[in-house]
Amino acid sequence: MRLLVVNAGSSSLKLAVLDDDGAVAAATTVEAWRGEGDLTPLEEFLAGCGRVDAVGHRVVHGGPRHTGPVLVDPLVVAHLWSISHLAPLHNPRALAGIAAAGELLPGVPAVACFDTTFHTTLPPAAATYAVPREWNERWGLRRYGFHGLSHAWAARRGAELVGRPVDRLRIVTCHLGAGASLAAVRDGVSVDTTMGFTPLAGLVMNTRPGTLDPGLLLWLLEHGHVPVAELGDVLEHHSGLKGLSGTSGDLREVLARRAEGDADCALAVDIYLHRLAREVAAMTAATGGLDLLVMTGGVGEHHPAVRAAVAAALGHLGLAVDAERNDSATGDADVSADGAVARTVVVTSREDLEIRRQVLELLAR
Repeated sequence: MRLLVVNAGSSSLKLAVLDDDGAVAAATTVEAWRGEGDLTPLEEFLAGCGRVDAVGHRVVHGGPRHTGPVLVDPLVVAHLWSISHLAPLHNPRALAGIAAAGELLPGVPAVACFDTTFHTTLPPAAATYAVPREWNERWGLRRYGFHGLSHAWAARRGAELVGRPVDRLRIVTCHLGAGASLAAVRDGVSVDTTMGFTPLAGLVMNTRPGTLDPGLLLWLLEHGHVPVAELGDVLEHHSGLKGLSGTSGDLREVLARRAEGDADCALAVDIYLHRLAREVAAMTAATGGLDLLVMTGGVGEHHPAVRAAVAAALGHLGLAVDAERNDSATGDADVSADGAVARTVVVTSREDLEIRRQVLELLAR
């Protein structure tokens, strides 16, 4: 089966066709896609990519209803519009991609695959907020978690690299990019994660602060007189590494400025690594120990210094990386030091292959 994977981001549109064996037959990224009604990029891509038998769409938020991939139909589309407030930057864009592909490929089955699905296995103790239960019930408040397609692929691929079944491992997967989150994976399923009701929680990210004291936010609203709209914009776009360092927030720039002696950038990196190591350790409380640490995403794959720093901070959990293997790693690689109790591997992020797996399983049923 030749599968078209449609990944509509907050501003970009990533398209790929995977061949019968999962190899990438064609791919493109449109950096500034207008969204709803803009058929041209997809139409041009389809003109040169050959046969398409099915379409898989990455959708960030499935809400409380969708615990697995689902065939797209009008009822599914209506429901996703009804919960678009849960992911206002992403779900409307995904729905625009669904509409565009449906118009250009009428009759071709389309499947929505959700980033939240992988975390629907969180036990109630990990998923439930300690607010009045009436609030949780009335508004469906819970920790949803995100980056699930990446975490699911990383856990399975990481287990392959160390030659052990994923359902017999205690794994922490680290999706480290502009957005970042961790997942605690025990026996092949997610049992905890760092993001929550929204993607603002957890790790320090490029432009997001990660977990904050809610009392701090109340203080800013009540005593700092920060308007709600401004607070939301700062938390989403001007915090994290960007806010701390005065740079774009790209870790490469922050590290380069630190090397030049910039004190703000040095502190920003220290905060980033402190939070990362702390949260990896916290995830091991949910897994009951650590057999495997998986690094993926732009930072996880391409910054050996980050991998080395995490391993050094968590040597008491059995982590140790080999300096030469770590520095020279390209693609999927085991960078563990000889004799390390817990293994450390690097996995190339392949959400497209996870989408393919889910689409094939759903259509087979």
